Amino acid sequence: MTIFINGECHPLVSNNLLDILNQHNFKSPYAIAINKVFVPNHQYSTTRLEVGDALDVVSPIQGG
Repeated sequence: MTIFINGECHPLVSNNLLDILNQHNFKSPYAIAINKVFVPNHQYSTTRLEVGDALDVVSPIQGG
């Protein structure tokens, strides 16, 4: 069973979004979309992913 994280295939170990973010060591701040639908950060702990879902994690970058 797999999901896609930023376009790359990964095994689905847990279906909980917050668990997945912690397993992959994403550092905040970031924005999350599942199947191109934004997920507010207050819903991270209750959001569940399904096999084949596409998770996009976007972090801001600084530039000048």
